[in-house]
Amino acid sequence: MGNNPVRRRQTPSAPDSYDTEPGPVPALLVLVCSVAAAAVAVAQPFVLGRTLDLLLHDRTAGAWLAASAALLVGEILLDSLTALLTGRCTADWTASIRSRALSGMLHAVPDLVTRYAPGDVATRLTLNAFDAGGAPAARAALAASLITPAGALVALAVVDMWVAACVLTGLPALALVLRTFARDTGTSVRSYQRVQSDIADRLVETLDGAETIAAAGTAVRERERVLRPLTELAELGRRMWVLHGRALATGGVLVPLLTLAATAVGGLRLGAGALSVGELLAVCRYAQLTAGFGSAATLLGGVVRGRSARERTTALEQLPALPYGSRVLPPDGPGALQLRGVRVLREGTEVLRVDEVVVPGGLTAAVVGRSGAGKSVLAAVAGRLIDPDQGEVLLDGTPLDQLTRPCLRAEVGFAFPRPVLGDGTVAEAVAAGPRTVSPHQVRKALRVAGADTFVRRLPDTYDTRLADAPLSGGEYQRLGLARAFAHAGRLLVMDDATSSLDTATEHAVDLALRRTLGAATRLVVAHRPSVAARADLVIWLENGRVRAVGPHRQLWGEAAYRAVFTTEEHGGEPLGTRVGGDGSPRGRIASLRDDVRP
Repeated sequence: MGNNPVRRRQTPSAPDSYDTEPGPVPALLVLVCSVAAAAVAVAQPFVLGRTLDLLLHDRTAGAWLAASAALLVGEILLDSLTALLTGRCTADWTASIRSRALSGMLHAVPDLVTRYAPGDVATRLTLNAFDAGGAPAARAALAASLITPAGALVALAVVDMWVAACVLTGLPALALVLRTFARDTGTSVRSYQRVQSDIADRLVETLDGAETIAAAGTAVRERERVLRPLTELAELGRRMWVLHGRALATGGVLVPLLTLAATAVGGLRLGAGALSVGELLAVCRYAQLTAGFGSAATLLGGVVRGRSARERTTALEQLPALPYGSRVLPPDGPGALQLRGVRVLREGTEVLRVDEVVVPGGLTAAVVGRSGAGKSVLAAVAGRLIDPDQGEVLLDGTPLDQLTRPCLRAEVGFAFPRPVLGDGTVAEAVAAGPRTVSPHQVRKALRVAGADTFVRRLPDTYDTRLADAPLSGGEYQRLGLARAFAHAGRLLVMDDATSSLDTATEHAVDLALRRTLGAATRLVVAHRPSVAARADLVIWLENGRVRAVGPHRQLWGEAAYRAVFTTEEHGGEPLGTRVGGDGSPRGRIASLRDDVRP
């Protein structure tokens, strides 16, 4: 499998329509309505000027008055329709961006997803997605806002070339102001969004540790820690408002000057008899439209903000996913697991090295080692949540990276210490997975996991919604075990999945599991000597390398192995050494007693 290339996101098909982009139609509708409104705005001064001239000369102006009224009503209706379409376009794009970013995370290599802090992810999926969702409509509106000055300039040239030339001389200055505003705003927006994510992440950490903070009495210090970036956020916010205000202020000076100059030239042309009163009215209005700046600056700010936000959401959407092959496992295989020449690197540092480890089918292998030894990394590689940088992992002689996704996930199951079960009922949570599970199998899995007793005490038993079930950490963990058991294939990887269970319950679950799963192979990340003693095989890791593989009884003779299970609460004495610590039945009973001793 060595040096497997990680392919870019190809979002799996899903029934959710938001997994695909809305396409250009919503933004195109906004553009069409905005352009139509711009055309009406450009036509209005000419029609009004013509109407005024007719009225001043006592001529019939009924048709022109009707046209003026129609243009006014049309502008109001088009502006309303534009606002409606803009809202719909923004909503569709925001939903699509959020859905695809979330889908990208859920289908990505888990190791890459965990590099994003929870608060950062929340900010990208909420604030950033909303800003990015508004960008398509903002771009369409910005394009239309540029059509209005262009159309007004053309109309102005038709009415009087000299006034048009006067206005044209000031447009380069306005363009320079817009360009500077876009450049400086982009830098500030990226920094602002980064600090927002930092504050959100600190807040999520605080909420997650609320009990610890309350118990330690560190609420004031924690509050200061969460709010510390507010100073930088406020400074960045002030900078963005200064940039926006400076651009508007500059435009606020240039636009009146251009309008005043156009009016002065128009007045001179009126005095010379080259313009009528109505044409002077049109000239003044066209000069204002040509120099229109405020709306363009606001829309440009939205486009810049949306572009920066889109970069942040795209990073989640395009997280690399594991490639899958086209093979399936041979039928009736025993579930033999083999790791050969496996190397896993993190930022250039080798965190796992397994030259050759074989777990025969149907056996239980315990993975032990001190914290940071690489136990969870080995579990992730064995079940192909991640691919090794070198080497290969085989199940019944077939490399895992050559299996199809349905085959891999049906035959290789996982159980974790903090399972995510959703918000459905207990039965739905256990049944959810790669296999179709009957109600009888759900109940059987709950019994094996030791969860059936407390589930029966819930208000609606198996149909109780998890959101309404007051479950402890151990009970929640047992539901996760039940789901893993219900969908167990040839290999079951249990990564610290019984950490919240007391030793007696864990032992009972293990006995029931052996009877139920039969020939299924189990890889168990173990922290207790009692778990290692019950395993058929122990994989002993030290500093990311396999130090030894063998039965617990054989390894127990080494002091370094016993030290793996040493805890301060036992006075530095290795667990299970008091009586029969060699892994014998008598020793296992002693280990059970020692594990639960205060």
